[in-house]
Amino acid sequence: MSLSSSYLKLPPLPSPAPAQPNPPSNDPKDWNALIKRHAKLKNDGAVLSAYARMLSSRASPDRATLPLVLKACSRLNDVELGKRIHSSVLGTGLMEDVRVATALVDFYGKCGLVGDARYVFDGMAERDVVSWNAMINGYVGVGDHEEAISVFVEMGRWSVRPSSRTIVALLLACGAAMELRMGQEIHCYSLRSGLFHEYPHVGTALIGFYAKFNLKVLHNVFDMMEVKNMVSWNAIITGYFEAGDCLMVLELFARILEDGGELDEVTMLIVIQACTDHGSLRLAMQIHQMAIKSDLSCDVYSANALLHMYSKLQKPEFAYEIFKSVPTRDVALWNSMLSTYIDFSCPEEAQRLFSRMIAEDVKTDERTIIVMLSSCADLADGMRFGRSLHAHVIKAGMLIDVSLGNALLNMYEETNCIEAVKKAFTQLPDVDVISWNTLVAALADSNSKVEALEVFLRMHESEIKPNSYTIISILASCDDAPSLNIGRSIHGYVIKHGIDIKIPLNTALTEMYMNCGDEVTAENLFDCCSNRDIVSWNSLIASYIRNNHTHKALLLFRRMISEVEPSSVTLINVLSSCIQLADLHLGQCIHAYITRRESSIGSDASLANALISMYAKCGSLHNGEKVFNLIWRRNVISWNALITGYGMHGQGEGAISTFLRMLEDGMKPNSATFVSILSACSHSGLIEEGLLLFNSMFRKFKVNPELIHYGCMVDLLGRGGFLDEALKFINSMPVEADASVWRALLSACQVHSNTKLVKLVFEKIVELEPMNEGNYVLFSNIYAAADRWSEVRLIRAWLKEKGLRKPPGISWIVTRDQAHVFTARDQSHPKTDLIYAILSSLLCSIKDAGYVSDIQWMLLDEES
Repeated sequence: MSLSSSYLKLPPLPSPAPAQPNPPSNDPKDWNALIKRHAKLKNDGAVLSAYARMLSSRASPDRATLPLVLKACSRLNDVELGKRIHSSVLGTGLMEDVRVATALVDFYGKCGLVGDARYVFDGMAERDVVSWNAMINGYVGVGDHEEAISVFVEMGRWSVRPSSRTIVALLLACGAAMELRMGQEIHCYSLRSGLFHEYPHVGTALIGFYAKFNLKVLHNVFDMMEVKNMVSWNAIITGYFEAGDCLMVLELFARILEDGGELDEVTMLIVIQACTDHGSLRLAMQIHQMAIKSDLSCDVYSANALLHMYSKLQKPEFAYEIFKSVPTRDVALWNSMLSTYIDFSCPEEAQRLFSRMIAEDVKTDERTIIVMLSSCADLADGMRFGRSLHAHVIKAGMLIDVSLGNALLNMYEETNCIEAVKKAFTQLPDVDVISWNTLVAALADSNSKVEALEVFLRMHESEIKPNSYTIISILASCDDAPSLNIGRSIHGYVIKHGIDIKIPLNTALTEMYMNCGDEVTAENLFDCCSNRDIVSWNSLIASYIRNNHTHKALLLFRRMISEVEPSSVTLINVLSSCIQLADLHLGQCIHAYITRRESSIGSDASLANALISMYAKCGSLHNGEKVFNLIWRRNVISWNALITGYGMHGQGEGAISTFLRMLEDGMKPNSATFVSILSACSHSGLIEEGLLLFNSMFRKFKVNPELIHYGCMVDLLGRGGFLDEALKFINSMPVEADASVWRALLSACQVHSNTKLVKLVFEKIVELEPMNEGNYVLFSNIYAAADRWSEVRLIRAWLKEKGLRKPPGISWIVTRDQAHVFTARDQSHPKTDLIYAILSSLLCSIKDAGYVSDIQWMLLDEES
């Protein structure tokens, strides 16, 4: 079917709009004059309305009016009306008019229908430069730059002289198609023809073109321009900004001010972004002042850029002042402020701002929801809030595309709501590899190993195939010796399917083999990775520490510092090994290394927090206090570390004093804070203070007590001798007590030699942990202390029946960077004879001094 015949079958033109007061007469001249007036005022809706009324009065538009109507159609994207107009002029004299035909070409081109535009263009008996420009611009508009260039070449064959508009369109096409040579030829033509000097927009187009190729030529073009307007200035600073030369952008901005140029929104937007990348707060504040003086600070685009600038410059309070100063805020500005709060770990502030956004009837978009979903993991009620966001999406009828769907999956994973992850995955209209990876990771991290493998196999059978990140996620489920063969199979899958083993995947494989007990393969993978990064080193060091190979971790650290610069994560891991070894000297050496490397330990809160913990747990609390006082911006972990240190050293009053200082500093305590402070009260016998703090958790600080907090309270009451009260507390708990809670009470029975509750408590513990040999030993020690040896022998029989054996206790000492490990009756050390001789001498000396051995807590050894 031909195009012309398809137009003839279009439905008729729409009914005319209702008559308005004092309509023009039926004279076409009056209607044409009315349409021209509306067109001059750029009132496209009125143009189309007048055109419809004109048709109803049986008047016809002339060849000057019809192009105005078609232009209005293109601006309003009214494709159907434009096509009907085309249909109405087919076969008439209007179609022979070059202006009408050109208007049709322009209409179709701007609506993206370049095929229809070309059909009209090819059927034109007469074409002028405007017709050629319309066709070229049509192709440029849809991104078909090669065809645009082809039309220009054809234009030359027809000996049509290009205009300045032709040059501008062609330079856009050459830039997008990376046609440097042709662009240079057009540049030469514009110079020869005088178009460059006559029309500033030609020079501006050349600046935009050369920005993609050569900044030096770009600058030369700009300097050659006799007339420079703000569009030209914006073009050159945009070119330099996109090339990453922020200093030149700022220098050019200074030139604009020197020349008395009038700043516009585009100039300010680019300069603010350049200032953001430059990173100078002082300069940023000056730019902000200029925006205020130029009345551009309240423009939503400039305000958004200013907000983003202050956020990047670590000034969220300034960002909020920008946000408040804008009288009419769009959703993008709200989203930027929400993102700023979340970037600065203020999820509660973001939540309050989101509630305000809803209260003010600001229509949220998908970006709003994605931003807020990312905050849920850091909120105390994150799961509930995340579910409410999901409900909001459904209620608002938002389209759940892949990005929003993945954000929902990620939120449910981070809030440990695995069932919701599975349900949401099945309900997503479209999924990608990230969706599958999130589901696999959620199952693997929740210890649902079998289910994670099943999903992995389903993914393999689907159209979306696993990638390296899928493998990293599934490897997380292989974390013990029984999983070694599965891990090896996954490694084989990677090799068989040609998945590229880059550094992250190699690191994950190394970690898997370490966790599964195959150290040799793990070390081989690590050694064979020639381009390993800091994450690879950190992962292996952390794996050694996690698997109690502290000495190997320290050896690897020494090897590491000879090859790469350790990161804060490395040093935090090594400090944790100092804690395991209780090696204060090594911790001090690490501290000295950090001091030499860092300009100030106070600038890295995470590293400082690790040092506080190391000093506190290695017996040097005063050094931990010194580090705490150096931290510039303390976070809740800093305070928790110091409170924990006081508790470990039996300084309950110091812990409470630090807790009160924390509140005065404006820091909100979290769940871990209350674990630390309640434990400190327990170890210092501060029962009343502990009870007051526990009761204030939710009432005052909105922190929901968890099982670990209830365990602290049982320990607090038990250590204070209030065993009956501790039992009543357990029975009144809103959650089921686990073995650790009952064990705290059993330990209290041991301390206070109370055998009345022992049997009841032990039965509860064995019910929950039937194969934990430590529980039997603790139970036996209580009876041994009470001289009830028949019960002790019975417990020993139970241990034998169950095949349980308590592993021997281990002691160690570090001398000259070497750890010496001992067990009871150990004969394996090369200097055993000397060690026992010194031990015997020490025992004789302390006995002479009046020491009497206390064997109250020793488990009866029937076999000795």
